[in-house]
Amino acid sequence: MCLKFIYVGAAARGTLYRLAVNTKLLDERGVDYVLVGGIAMRVHAPGRNTQDIALIVPAEAFDRVPEIRVIDRNASFARAKFGRLQIAFLLSDRSGDSLGGHTLFEIVRSQHARRERFVEREIVCATVEGLLLLKLFALPSLYRQGKFSRVEDDEHDIAVLLREHRPDMGPIYTELASHVSESDLTEVRSVVAGIEQRIVESQGRFGGRGSGADAEDR
Repeated sequence: MCLKFIYVGAAARGTLYRLAVNTKLLDERGVDYVLVGGIAMRVHAPGRNTQDIALIVPAEAFDRVPEIRVIDRNASFARAKFGRLQIAFLLSDRSGDSLGGHTLFEIVRSQHARRERFVEREIVCATVEGLLLLKLFALPSLYRQGKFSRVEDDEHDIAVLLREHRPDMGPIYTELASHVSESDLTEVRSVVAGIEQRIVESQGRFGGRGSGADAEDR
């Protein structure tokens, strides 16, 4: 278990207090969850300035927590009001369930999550690898739908995670290969290679720390 504090301004602190109340209720109802989305990014990239909230939950979570008021839903996603917060829900598929959901979300929930300290409560949050899996998985669909503002946001987040944490991408690509087509995986790898190249180039400008041996290490 890894615990660390996330420091935020007054406005975001109110959101985190409400999130803490909501996740406490999920714990009390026996709902396994993982925080993803913008606020989860703040754990791994402190400069991230967003308050959007997304949670991975099992598809049956809404039956256990009727306080969640679903606005719209499909097999793998839902948008809902939970207390005073609007939250995007990613529905995980535990093999054998018949209520929908996606197996990648379950893998992130079960294998790429750890507890983090938010305000005065520990909340289960996606790791760097978990966030990268989700963002890379989303890219092909976002490109096809022409949602280029979302593409830009996600590629920026990917760049920050790669620059700050330098994760081993091999296992991430291996897992992703089970959830996207071979051609999509090739394109995703190309996108990441382009991002990594831009990181190297930007760190090397004006005599920055990415020049010389540090750049070669990448």
